[in-house]
Amino acid sequence: MKRLVPSPPLSATLFVVWLLLHQSVDASTLLSAFVLALVVPLITQGLRPATVRMRKPRVALHLAGAALFDMLVSAKNVAWIVLTRRNVRLTSYFVVIPLELRDPNGLAVLAMIMCLTPGTAWGELSLDRSKLLIHVFDLVDEADFIARIKLRYELPLLEIFQMEGPAP
Repeated sequence: MKRLVPSPPLSATLFVVWLLLHQSVDASTLLSAFVLALVVPLITQGLRPATVRMRKPRVALHLAGAALFDMLVSAKNVAWIVLTRRNVRLTSYFVVIPLELRDPNGLAVLAMIMCLTPGTAWGELSLDRSKLLIHVFDLVDEADFIARIKLRYELPLLEIFQMEGPAP
């Protein structure tokens, strides 16, 4: 069964989303949703990182809360900057963040956090996964920004995804 349906949550989500998009439950829509729910997970199986083992759910909840809070604060700050400052006064930069996190699932979560937080955008991950390039809309203090990313996001992700902890 696992070979036919490698990711039941993804299949179920695709099935439901297809029905919602078509706003119909006629036979052809149900059949196309079923085929889509079976085929897409099979052809994208190689694109997904390894299976996640949740090691510290409490840390994950705290991380989710911190990320959500930061996204709301950042949205307010970006809106204020856009409405009150001229473009010439913006300090937009690329920042290189050294990483200890190497787990593909942890890096994927970090990418989602960075991309969903207004004012930041994931730029590039080095081939050896040791450095992350982030674009920051309005950078005030580079050292503080790096320290905040490492403390608020990378450290919890290390606890969640890399049992052995940070690299030496």
